[in-house]
Amino acid sequence: MASTDIPSTDMNAAGLRSDERLERLKLFGLSSPALILVMIILVLPVGWLFYVSFIGADGNFSLENYERMVARKSYMRIFRTTFLVSIMTTGLCILIGYPLAYFLSQLPKKWANIALITVLLPFWTSLLVRTYAWLVLLQKKGLVNEWAMSLGLWDEPIKMVHNMTGNLIGMVHIMLPFLILPLYGAMTAINRDFMKAASNLGASPRRAFWTVFFPLTTPGLFAGALMVFILCLGFFVTPAVLGGGKVIMVSMKIVSNIELFVNWGAASALGVVLLVSTMVILWIASRFLNFDQMTGGGRH
Repeated sequence: MASTDIPSTDMNAAGLRSDERLERLKLFGLSSPALILVMIILVLPVGWLFYVSFIGADGNFSLENYERMVARKSYMRIFRTTFLVSIMTTGLCILIGYPLAYFLSQLPKKWANIALITVLLPFWTSLLVRTYAWLVLLQKKGLVNEWAMSLGLWDEPIKMVHNMTGNLIGMVHIMLPFLILPLYGAMTAINRDFMKAASNLGASPRRAFWTVFFPLTTPGLFAGALMVFILCLGFFVTPAVLGGGKVIMVSMKIVSNIELFVNWGAASALGVVLLVSTMVILWIASRFLNFDQMTGGGRH
């Protein structure tokens, strides 16, 4: 009896393995169009970028594009400015966006939906239009200076464009929704009974906020902050317009290498370094943060 059971067990195991292989082939066949699309629009362009970055001026394989970045201090200043602007923009977005997201999360559902429309409204307007609107508002004869002088806040027009100030104002305005949306989602997912329980246990509203509410919102906060920071690293339009050539970021140097010097190798090398830096930041973030919670995999 036992001897006849062994072959049938082996046959069942072999049949299950065959079914598993067949199912994997079917899944691969179903996903192959998406994989081909990813290869065409993502892998091949990035591969071409890496390849061109190692081509020198003579058309041969060379490391001159990377050696130039190490040898010239101007490249280090550009990367320092890029990361500084990204960090400052992210910090300002957190300072402005967290109280705003908290306010939205405390509103009744009807009013919260209306308020969210105002947060999403900038997405319906061209990025270039919004940037030039800030240029008009912040210039020396713009509305901000005129209103401030009429209110007696200052006596002479203040220069708020073509410098770091105007650049930060424009970037914060554009990046703020990217922080508010995931943060608002994290806040609305918190069970309100947690705050009631903290109050019942004797915690003051401030203590309940910092010990219960705030820690539960950190996944959404980190998700939004990481998104803002990475988007800022490759920003071009706003620094080019509001920075006025005085706030030079990596994206602007890439454009100048192509348009002014027609040096695709140098531009590609900058793109590769920026891409690798972004991947390293994501890897470091993944070591300390729970991406499952940040992307909504974990609900409170």
